[in-house]
Amino acid sequence: MRILVLSDIHGDLHSAMRAVKAQPNAEAIIFCGDGAQQFQSIKETYPEKTVVGVRGNCDWTSTLPVTETITLGGKTLFITHGHMYQAKFTTYNLVCAAREAKADILLFGHTHCAMNEYDDGLYIMNPGSCNGYGASYGYIDITDRGDIVTNIVRL
Repeated sequence: MRILVLSDIHGDLHSAMRAVKAQPNAEAIIFCGDGAQQFQSIKETYPEKTVVGVRGNCDWTSTLPVTETITLGGKTLFITHGHMYQAKFTTYNLVCAAREAKADILLFGHTHCAMNEYDDGLYIMNPGSCNGYGASYGYIDITDRGDIVTNIVRL
């Protein structure tokens, strides 16, 4: 199973759609906040895909949740934007929340800096900002054997 991860679209629907089109085999799209209107457009454009998102600090009128915990491909994903966990200063609070949720994968945004790490059983990904120069996104492959492979891609 391939999962596309987007964050911090900030109005740049063109770049977000480029990322989606670049990963046609993605069965799911995860949105980590800041661009709720663009997220809604993606969700409407791709009804055949599982599309899940959370609210970011710039999604003032959004009714999306602040966090989401879901299971895809047999793995538990903890999704948040990161602003409620001081993500610009530390990943400690995010990691604690993900471990409390018994997550295999932590997905967050907010910093606009791509990050792809592994810490004692927890995959940690920030896909960076899918906006403007230096735009990036992430994807996760969960194999039939249950292995997890994470990648960051520059647009």
